[in-house]
Amino acid sequence: MNRIEFIAVTAIILLLAFAMGWFTYWLLHRFTRVAGGDMAEMDRLAQSLHEAEELRDQAMVYMESREGELMNHIAQTEAELRAAMEGLRDARQEAEEMRAYIERMQANG
Repeated sequence: MNRIEFIAVTAIILLLAFAMGWFTYWLLHRFTRVAGGDMAEMDRLAQSLHEAEELRDQAMVYMESREGELMNHIAQTEAELRAAMEGLRDARQEAEEMRAYIERMQANG
């Protein structure tokens, strides 16, 4: 192989390598690029996600405050129940003492 043939073969090999590289780049760019319409859709989805996160945070704050209110209400109701039970116990004890007193009076009388 003489010098001119070597240069021609090398030039053809380099041209083929360049063409293959360019074609590979074109394919990758074609499959991975985001079209303008897709970008608008992504922006809309990102905005929707942001709004959903804000709503979730507001719901969590409301839920926590409502839970606190309900816990306070339960505590108050339990305190009232304890007071009512003590009052009922005292009333039963007093009624029992009155029965015993009446029975003693009838037995004596």
